[in-house]
Amino acid sequence: MYSTRQRQYLEAIGIDLWVRRRAPAATAAPAAATAAPAAATAALAGAPEAMPGTRAAQPVQVAQVQPVRVVQATPAEAAAQWQALSAEVRACTRCPLHATRTQGVLGVGPPRADWLVIGEAPGAEEDRRGEPFVGAAGQLLDAMLRAIGLDRKSNVYIANVLKSRPPNNRDPKPEEVAACLPYLLRQIALLQPKIMLAVGRIAAQNLLATDAPLGRLRGKVHHFGELHTPLVVTYHPAYLLRTPADKRKAWEDLKFARSVYQRLTEGSIDHGNRS
Repeated sequence: MYSTRQRQYLEAIGIDLWVRRRAPAATAAPAAATAAPAAATAALAGAPEAMPGTRAAQPVQVAQVQPVRVVQATPAEAAAQWQALSAEVRACTRCPLHATRTQGVLGVGPPRADWLVIGEAPGAEEDRRGEPFVGAAGQLLDAMLRAIGLDRKSNVYIANVLKSRPPNNRDPKPEEVAACLPYLLRQIALLQPKIMLAVGRIAAQNLLATDAPLGRLRGKVHHFGELHTPLVVTYHPAYLLRTPADKRKAWEDLKFARSVYQRLTEGSIDHGNRS
């Protein structure tokens, strides 16, 4: 059963809830328990592929990037490293996008978090405000994350593959991803997340170095980087705003990611924040 707060969040993202009028008979419980996972599996298997007319992202091989060694740092050392990284992103000129952006956008969230959400690139509002996912898509993402107990202020870090906005929100170019990927790897080294959630086709394809469509990437546990961090794929909230019928599939993805995280942290009570 969902709590009152979870019901409110699910209503906010457009997920209809079905409630039984009467409790089922005790003898029906085993059948219901068996049907629930089957229904979830069916929902995951029915995901559509990329939207017609879109081109697959040109994946960038992570192996091309200098590996980052994970070092346990004191809180003061970690804070200094975050400040240095933020300053580098704001002053970055590694690719031509610096000439058209307003500012580099590093990310938002606690300095250590079990959950890392990654999108493709800042949009117009993110470029103006210097924070990822702050427009209408960001509001939907926040509601989706709150439905599984996550909040960007306390226990989840949100970032993008690109730190600079592409003109007219076009798809990132491979050389732009290659220029920005070292920043993301340094963020991962500092955060040390236990699970990553890639939102959208472009983020997923670039992180996994594949051109497979989104429909084939959903419903599976992938792994990223030298630490083999578990990674789950779902829809970009901007796509869900255009295609609200797929919100329920995104909810299945979130529940799947939450179940993966719970298996990884069985017995833990930190709720994702390790700062």
